[in-house]
Order: sequence, then C-alpha cells, then structure tokens
Amino acid sequence: MEFDNSFDVPLPPERAWALLMDIARIAPCMPGAELSEVVDAQNYKGKIAVRLGPVALAFAGRVQIDAMDDANCSARVKAQGSDAKGRGGANATATFRIEPTGDGSRVLIHTDLMLSGAVAQYGRGVGMIQATAAQIIGQFAGNLRAQLTREAPPATAPPPRAATASGAAAAPHQPQQTAQPSAPPSMPAARPISGLSLLARVIWQQVVALFTRRRT
Repeated sequence: MEFDNSFDVPLPPERAWALLMDIARIAPCMPGAELSEVVDAQNYKGKIAVRLGPVALAFAGRVQIDAMDDANCSARVKAQGSDAKGRGGANATATFRIEPTGDGSRVLIHTDLMLSGAVAQYGRGVGMIQATAAQIIGQFAGNLRAQLTREAPPATAPPPRAATASGAAAAPHQPQQTAQPSAPPSMPAARPISGLSLLARVIWQQVVALFTRRRT
C-alpha cells in the first residue's frame, strides 16, 4: 500500500535537511522507536512498537538511507523489520523531500509499505495503517518542534551601561560570569500510538461520511 504524509519544521530547508539527516538526534522523537545501533552513516538498527487495538506489535530490524540528494534536500530510505513474536514482518520504502514555506520548511513523505504474515491482517480495513501513519508522523513533528524549542539558545542579557557624555556615573558594573555550556536535554523515546482509540476515531469518521453522502 502507498500513502503520503507531510509535516512542517520551523527551520529553513538547509537546516531542516541537516536536522533530518541526524538520525541519532531525531530517533527519540518517533513514537515507540528506539535506536539500538549505528552501523555507519547510512545504516541503522533499531525497533519500533505500535498497538493496533488489543495487539501490541514490536518490529526489530534495519533502516538504510538508500539514496541522498543534498542539493535538492531529498532522500530515499528503506526499512525492514520482523515482529518479535514471529507474527510477520514489514518492508517499507519512504521517499521524502523538503520544500520551503513562508516561515520554515515542509517535509513531504511518500511511503510504499508491504506487510506479511498475521501482521497484514491487523492493519486491514477502515484505513488503519494510513491513519496510524498519519498520527505517528503528527506526533513525531510535535516532538521534533518541542526538542528544537528546548535546544534554542537563551536570550543574552544587554551589556552594562557606560558613563554618559556629561560624566555621570554609570550603574555599578558587576563582574560578568562566563556561562558554562550545557548539553541539550535528552529526550525520552515517545510512547507508542494506541490503536484502540485510533480505530474508534477512524470508524466514526467513516460513519459520518456515509450519512453525509446519503443526505446529499
């Protein structure tokens, strides 16, 4: 199955691109994701957990940056994973690119996903996979913006006033202390998306759409 998603980042395209290519930095923003190993600059190992109704799934596998175009801020990523309890697997190819917007950048993602085994049965009907992907991307974008806000440098204090031209004394000068650099706060892994409430919302949206069509 194929579907499209997008989200906005409050950064110009060049900075947004550099941020998204820093996999170790942004991985904790992805709901249910955990980066376990950085094989090299293009290959990573990890796992992601998601709930579809009462079923808890945990996929462990590999993510590879298959192609990258720095000039056009675009890339293709391939992911392959298997459920920890042997209920099937998932293979995905995601192509994303960055476009400038009025106050930042927009990340456009096209995903081609294939599920196998019993896992494929859990995601069938009522757009469960598409809705889950949309909610995951939305939460990822919110976590990413929150991380950027926390890492923003604090506003600097104005310098002490100098003596006026008439010779009036300026305010007493206090010795300036050198601020000690601090590492950006680490971000805990986002919690997995709950598929039960998501399923109820998707069904309700379809019921409303059905009655709307009948009334027209």
